[in-house]
Amino acid sequence: MSSDLFSQSTIHLIQHDGDVYYYPSALTHSQAQCYFDDLITHPNWLCDKFIMFGKLITTQRKVMWVGDKPFLYRYAGATKQAEPWPDSVLAIKTHVETLTRTSFNCCLLNLYHNGSESMGWHSDNERELKKNGMIASVSLGAERIFRFKHKKTKQTQSVVLAHASILTMEGELQSYWQHALPPTKKVDRPRINLTFRNIVT
Repeated sequence: MSSDLFSQSTIHLIQHDGDVYYYPSALTHSQAQCYFDDLITHPNWLCDKFIMFGKLITTQRKVMWVGDKPFLYRYAGATKQAEPWPDSVLAIKTHVETLTRTSFNCCLLNLYHNGSESMGWHSDNERELKKNGMIASVSLGAERIFRFKHKKTKQTQSVVLAHASILTMEGELQSYWQHALPPTKKVDRPRINLTFRNIVT
């Protein structure tokens, strides 16, 4: 696909203190379904573990951390070492880099089995990540609501992330905004989210 095709259905969701662009049909439905079917059976999924209030928490949500090199990534008191790229993630990466005209050297994948699995308010501003670097988020599977909240004004913004969509977070967004994937009882199907990033080397 060309960038011209992508640009025909672009929503500029946040336009101050950083930018968020949403591409609701960045992949074809059949492409996205093939990627979803391949990834959900991948053997490298692991339960996520992090520190909360001094306690080690193990999530039902599963994660996979992949990249060009065995990059270390630390967040919430946990350290992950990147595995090699799965073929399907490399294929998705090509779509994302064509759309964004940006290269990425790593990707964090999350597998949410149903709507009870969620992600609280946070910013992707860990020191390993490129400062003000773009993060491109690909959604496969069940639709979920994704929320943003400005750190100072408390302004909020929401978007429903559809199957085959891509959302980009750009500029100073991580400095001024938090984002979250809230729980919901309305979703009983799995969702896979891929966030393409750049580790500073």
